[in-house]
Amino acid sequence: MAAPTPPLPYQDLLVRGALVVDGSGGTPYRADTLVRDGRITMIHRETDPGRRPVISRPGTTGRILDADGLALTPGFIDMHAHSDLALLTDPAHEAKAAQGVTLEVLGQDGLSYAPVDDPTLAGLRVQLAGWNGDPEGLDWSWRSVGEYLDRLDAGPHGDGLAVNAAYLVPHGTLRALVLGWEDRAATPAELELMNRRLDQALAEGAMGLSAGLSYSPGMYAGTAELVSLCRTVAARGGYFCPHHRSYGAHALEAYAEMTEVAKQSGCALHLAHATMNFQVNAGRAGELLHLLDAALADGVDLTLDSYPYLPGSTTLAALLPGWATAGGPEETLRRLAAPAALAEIRAALEQHGSDGCHGVVADWDTVQVSGVRTAELRSAVGLTVSQLAARDGVDPFTAYVDLLRTDGLGTTVLQHVGHEENVRAIMRHPAHTGGSDGLLVGDRPHPRAWGTFPRYLGHYVRTEGVLGLAECVRHLSAGPARRLGLTDRGLVREGHRADLVLLDPQTVAAGATYEQPRAAPSGIPYVLVDGVPVVDDHRRTAATPGRSVRRGAGQDTGRGVSRSSSGRSRAPSA
Repeated sequence: MAAPTPPLPYQDLLVRGALVVDGSGGTPYRADTLVRDGRITMIHRETDPGRRPVISRPGTTGRILDADGLALTPGFIDMHAHSDLALLTDPAHEAKAAQGVTLEVLGQDGLSYAPVDDPTLAGLRVQLAGWNGDPEGLDWSWRSVGEYLDRLDAGPHGDGLAVNAAYLVPHGTLRALVLGWEDRAATPAELELMNRRLDQALAEGAMGLSAGLSYSPGMYAGTAELVSLCRTVAARGGYFCPHHRSYGAHALEAYAEMTEVAKQSGCALHLAHATMNFQVNAGRAGELLHLLDAALADGVDLTLDSYPYLPGSTTLAALLPGWATAGGPEETLRRLAAPAALAEIRAALEQHGSDGCHGVVADWDTVQVSGVRTAELRSAVGLTVSQLAARDGVDPFTAYVDLLRTDGLGTTVLQHVGHEENVRAIMRHPAHTGGSDGLLVGDRPHPRAWGTFPRYLGHYVRTEGVLGLAECVRHLSAGPARRLGLTDRGLVREGHRADLVLLDPQTVAAGATYEQPRAAPSGIPYVLVDGVPVVDDHRRTAATPGRSVRRGAGQDTGRGVSRSSSGRSRAPSA
C-alpha cells in the first residue's frame, strides 16, 4: 500500500476577533488567533498590550477570517464513533466534519475489524453489516491493528482522512480471533494468547480496549477475563471502554462490575454511552451518579460519554438472547429456522427478558426499523415491529424473526427507551464527555450520527441551559483529550494543534431529525483539522488532512514523516 501523500505547505491563517471558548471551562475571552504550520502560534487577547498578530511570513498566502460574533473552540472529539469503514469509503465524511468533529474514536462496543484472521473477518463482516454496511469493492487486506491504522492514514484515496481517528482494540473481535464465537470461558492458554494479541495491538498504537458485554461473543466473558486483559491495558497506559452487560433491568449491577474491573486491574475506565434506559430505570440517574462518585472517591480514574437523545440504536439481532448467537452468524440463522430454538427465543424475549435486550421483556412498540440490507424490505423502514406485524397480519415475534432471517441479520433499529431526566442529569457530571454512537448506514439512521455536537450546543446549552457554553465545550474537547492522553489537543492554546471550530453560539443547532437524519447542522461555518479548513463558509472542502492518532506516538513531533508500526512511512498525527 502506498504511503499517503504529505500535506501541502500551510498558509497562515489569522482568526480575528473571535470569542475564544478555550476548552478549559474557564471564562471565554475575545482574541486574535494566528495559525501557522498546523499549530496555534499566537493568541492575542483584546486586553493584551502590544501589537496584534499579523500575517507576515514571506512567500506564503495568508488569510484573515473576521470572526466577529463567532466563538472559537477546540475541535470536538467524538468519544464513541462507528465510522470504522465510513472513513475508508467516504472522503467527504460530512456527517462528522460538518459538526466540528476533528477526531473520532473507533473500535467501539467490542466489535470492529482488527486484529483479525480471514475466518474472523468473514464473520464480523456479516455481524457488523447493520452497523457499518459491507462496502462493495473495499480492500480488506489489513489484518493487524497497525495495518488498519496505516489504512486510515491513507484514507479512501491515499491522501488522508476528513478528520483524525483513534482506535480501541475490540474485546469481542479479540475473543473471536482466539476462540471463536463460543459461549464459554477462555482457557488459561487462550487468555494468555488474548493478552499477547492485545499487547501487540496496543504497541501498534491502539488507545485501549473496548468491550461489548451484551453482544456476542464478548458477552460470554467473565469478570476475571476482563480484569486480566485490563491489566495489560493499564501496563501500556491505555483505558478500558465497556458497553457493559445491561442498560436495563440490571444496569446498576453492570456499572458496578465495570468499576470493580477498574479497581482490580488498575486500569482507567471510560463508560460507553453511559445512561439508564427502559421504564425500570426512569428517574434513576442519581443512583448511577452516586455509584460513580463513590468509585472516583476510591481512586478509579473514571470518565464516561453520552449522546443527547432518548432513543438508542443497534441491530435487530442484538436483542436475541446470548445463547442464540453462540457460534456466529451462521449458527444464529440456523437457530432462527429451528422450531424448538424459536420457542426458547420467544420465551426469552417475551416472558423472561433476554440478556440481549438488557434483561427487559421486549416491548415491540418501542423497536423501530431504521435500516435494512435487502432492498425488498425497505417498506419496513420507519415501522415499529408491532406496526410491521399488524401490516403483515402476524404476531410481533413472527414479524421480528421473519425480518432477521430475510435480511440476513442486517437490520438496524431505534429503541425508544430513554428518559429525559436521566439524559440531563448524566450530561451535567464533571466526568462526562460527548459521544455520538452514530451509525452512518441505513435508510433512516439515528440522527445522533449527524447531530450530536450541535444538539449539545444548541438545544442543551442555548435553549435549555442544562450546561453553560464553556463547560459544554470542555466536555466535548479537553475532557476527551485528557482521557486519550493527548497533550496538544483539546484546548485553544499556543503550541497546540490547530484542530479548531468557529461557531455561532446564537444559531448553532442540529439539522438532523428522525425523518431527515442526514440533514446538515447550522451555525458551524468553519472547521479546521491540523490548521487546514475542512469546512469553509459552511461548505465541505476537498481537504483530507486527518490521520490516525496513535497512543504514545509523540504529540509534539509536528507533521514530519515518521515510521508506522508496520514499517511504512506515514504522516504522524499525535
